[in-house]
Amino acid sequence: MLVLLLRLIQGLALGGEYGGAATYVAEHAPENRKGYYTSWIQTTATLGLFVSLGVILLTRNLLDKNPTRSIEIFNDWGWRIPFLVSIVLVIVSIYIRLKMQESPLFTELKTSGNTTSNPIKESFGKKDNVKMVLLALFGATMGQGVVWYTGQFYAQSFLENVCKIDFEQSRTILIWAILFATPLFIVFGHWSDKVGRKWIMLSGMLLAVCTYHYLFQELLYLAETNGNTIIIADKTIRTVTGITYWKMVAIVFILIGYVTMVYGPIAAFLVELFPTRIRYTSMSLPYHIGNGVFGGLTPFIATLLTTVYTENKLAGLWYPISIASLCFVIGAIYIDAKKTAQ
Repeated sequence: MLVLLLRLIQGLALGGEYGGAATYVAEHAPENRKGYYTSWIQTTATLGLFVSLGVILLTRNLLDKNPTRSIEIFNDWGWRIPFLVSIVLVIVSIYIRLKMQESPLFTELKTSGNTTSNPIKESFGKKDNVKMVLLALFGATMGQGVVWYTGQFYAQSFLENVCKIDFEQSRTILIWAILFATPLFIVFGHWSDKVGRKWIMLSGMLLAVCTYHYLFQELLYLAETNGNTIIIADKTIRTVTGITYWKMVAIVFILIGYVTMVYGPIAAFLVELFPTRIRYTSMSLPYHIGNGVFGGLTPFIATLLTTVYTENKLAGLWYPISIASLCFVIGAIYIDAKKTAQ
């Protein structure tokens, strides 16, 4: 319960940081390069997953050469090692924060006395602002959230629990896919500066809706037909090798490719949607509800659906496909691609 409580506090703290980070970078960036500059922020979420997977695998392998024994040690006390290592990152973060200064745009507002004394009231107490917050949520971040969590977290769960791929191998498949796909965050962020952000994000959602069933079915097919199956303590475990392994990496790469399309431009999109004086507060709410609620529940609801509809191993995809479809329709109809705020 203590670890859960601390994890929730950590999530709330991260939530408060994201809006500030996106706003800070965007307000320092040249006007026509906000997508490119903020897309570097977007890489950090996926790179964080990449690093965490690598640290977990490295820690387990260093604890004991026997795989079974290393799992037991890691579950007993070894999991504390990554937490202790993270202290170094906390120190670096504090140092960076102490050296930061306000953006030129916000400094100008302060000098002219145009900052707001109550950003929450101004963000959610005015009809037009509330409308933009709701549109950002249901027309962009809701779909972005489910695509992000499906492409990275549910894909990992699907490989291990449905395809029965070995724990370590399922992680390395994800690690390779993340490594190859991460530069696409920068590509789509930069591209959004040239062609606009709306349709890149909505295209990522539409591609996910149209191809999720096929891609996950292919993962399952490869595991069941080409995997080497062993039974340990009544538990089925499969390993894949050669071309089959790299086919699975390629499929997960495509899934994460959709993530880069919806996530790469989203920071610049949200920053431009709201005026500077209430930008931090206004963009944070739709972003974190879209990701924390709609996206964060994806692995849980998807896994729950597979346990309810046991004959359909792809039943878990109904949730992200439904949410992304709804978001695509709302975003396509109601979001004005030309609208930006100063």
